[in-house]
Amino acid sequence: MDGKLKERLMDFGAYLVLTLATIISVFPLLWMILSSFKGRGELSANPTRFIPQFFTWEYYEHVLFELNFLENIKNSLVISLSTTLIAIVISSMAAYGIVRFFPKLGAIMSKVLVTTYIFPPILLAIPYSVVMARVGLTNSQIGLIIIYLSFSIPYAVWLLVGFFQTVPIGIEEAAKIDGANKYVTFTKVVLPIVAPGIVATAIYTFINAWNEFLYALILINSTEKMPVSVALRRLSGSEILDWGDIMAASVIVVIPSVIFFTFIQRKIAGGLSEGSVK
Repeated sequence: MDGKLKERLMDFGAYLVLTLATIISVFPLLWMILSSFKGRGELSANPTRFIPQFFTWEYYEHVLFELNFLENIKNSLVISLSTTLIAIVISSMAAYGIVRFFPKLGAIMSKVLVTTYIFPPILLAIPYSVVMARVGLTNSQIGLIIIYLSFSIPYAVWLLVGFFQTVPIGIEEAAKIDGANKYVTFTKVVLPIVAPGIVATAIYTFINAWNEFLYALILINSTEKMPVSVALRRLSGSEILDWGDIMAASVIVVIPSVIFFTFIQRKIAGGLSEGSVK
């Protein structure tokens, strides 16, 4: 067999496998989205039907306005954005300090930090609950943000260390010669170079906080303070399940994560390539 023909057949086979894997991965999401637009009764009458007979916004209107899901979305945005902003500020300074001032010790520190992910979340649920109860932050968004920061910052530091290591020391020395102090060098010189990495880390942190369920379920018991992950579970707590409402609410919860994951791939690749070029 000709070498070029064999190579083309191998490429075709690889693309075919990747296409099938993509279809299998995306199909549940597409089915959920299309099911959320089906008319009332259609989902239970024929749940395997892929394309709705009649498209309707009824479930979305019911979830957003009658079930007050907009308030839960606002809670999740406040918690996730606050966690992301604080985590990025702290972790970027910590990662830069590790790379520039404690390179040998920093390598050990970053590995120790990431070991916090060894422990399953359920193992820390009781200690977190006890601590939050002692300080009076149970059923509080502030308490939930503090808990999210406790496992978001270590991973963000570990991730950003790799991005800061791609910045040549010569650029900072040139800025110092030009009269820039450490603060100006960090904010005006280093941060713009690693900006794609910071954006990628911020997106990852936001998605983790947005999708987190266990600690929010344990700590938040007021309906008006619930994030969307817990509010979604509340829809399935009655004796009769309204699958249309559940599908519409699930789409509202999942779509932001899908959008952010789409961007994070480009940002990580951009950060690595820009860092190597600089």
